Amino acid sequence: MLKKTKEVLQNPLYVGIILTIITIIITGQTYLLTVLRNEEAGATHYNNYKIFKESYFHLIQNKDLYQLYPAEHFDYFKYSPTFSLLMAPIAYLPDLAGLFLWNLLNVLVLFLALWKLPLQTNRTRLFMLAIILIELITSIQNSQSNGLIAGLIIFAFIFLEKKKIAMASLFIVLCVFIKIFGIVAFAIFLFYPEKLKAIAYTIGWTLLFLALPLILISTNQLLFLYRSWFDLLSYDHSVSYGLSTAGWLYSWFGVAINKNIILLLGAIIFLIPALKFKYYEDQTFKTLFLSSILIWVVIFNHKAESATFIIAVAGVAIWFYSQERKIENTILLFLAIIFTVLSPTDLFPKGIRENYVIPYVLKAVPCILIWFKIIYELTTFGMRKSRDLIT
Repeated sequence: MLKKTKEVLQNPLYVGIILTIITIIITGQTYLLTVLRNEEAGATHYNNYKIFKESYFHLIQNKDLYQLYPAEHFDYFKYSPTFSLLMAPIAYLPDLAGLFLWNLLNVLVLFLALWKLPLQTNRTRLFMLAIILIELITSIQNSQSNGLIAGLIIFAFIFLEKKKIAMASLFIVLCVFIKIFGIVAFAIFLFYPEKLKAIAYTIGWTLLFLALPLILISTNQLLFLYRSWFDLLSYDHSVSYGLSTAGWLYSWFGVAINKNIILLLGAIIFLIPALKFKYYEDQTFKTLFLSSILIWVVIFNHKAESATFIIAVAGVAIWFYSQERKIENTILLFLAIIFTVLSPTDLFPKGIRENYVIPYVLKAVPCILIWFKIIYELTTFGMRKSRDLIT
């Protein structure tokens, strides 16, 4: 019986079915909470999905996407006009059906990306999924796009490994048009040849996505929307620290450094490993850098919230299983599971969460520590004995 269970859990088809069932349950729960509580107009338990869905209708009605619409949802739409257009296939569906398909897209894209990574065994892939599962559930409970973002970045890496530059570029450009911080993922191109071809494809995809809303709106309206989007993002950058490195420095040490300075320092440290030119062909090195990207885009994002951390946790899982097991790595992984993954859940004592985890940004701390550990591993790569577990 145990052997049969192991075989089932290592079969991607069955794992996909299990994840689909979990998505059905989470979606149903989220939807029913709104129905049973008879929420007022504009207030739902799937607010993010409502923001995404309604943005499509605002687009075709020539409205400003970047204003508040409290009768429909709360909070601003912060994505690109192109993202609004891409919501068209599910925007006309009833909320329950559309919400399910949206959540399923986020779950399956990340699942398939992790499963397609060039790891040695399905057992390793299954352990990685186990690490991210609770965080993934947290993300879809908030109907967020973060699972999709993580999956697209990982797929870009996979296609680069297969020398499919056009597809890799497509996925990263799509990331940027969903969430602007996806632009960091372009750093992975540094480790691959044919950079001019990558630049050409990137320009081509970018121009296509920039112009795509012209299918439905005028040029003047599109230019207006891009200006409005830029204004919103500019304002948005100044108002909070989030679950980020800046938030950690402020809550622990009372250090209120300008967020642009922290971002610049983070970018410099992030790029230091790119000076290790002789290891550009080493797959372990490149996989560690992929992990660095996935964690960096969260811990240096001043707007990072709990549901964003599925991206970072995916990076943590890839980091842990891309190299030889070490006691210090196991300890860091344990801390990430306890504080990053479990602390927002009901499995964690409420008093500790409210008095320590939230005020001291403890959800972010293990990921920050792991990111610095990755930077150390990358910058000392080749100076220490390592065993490549990636085939």
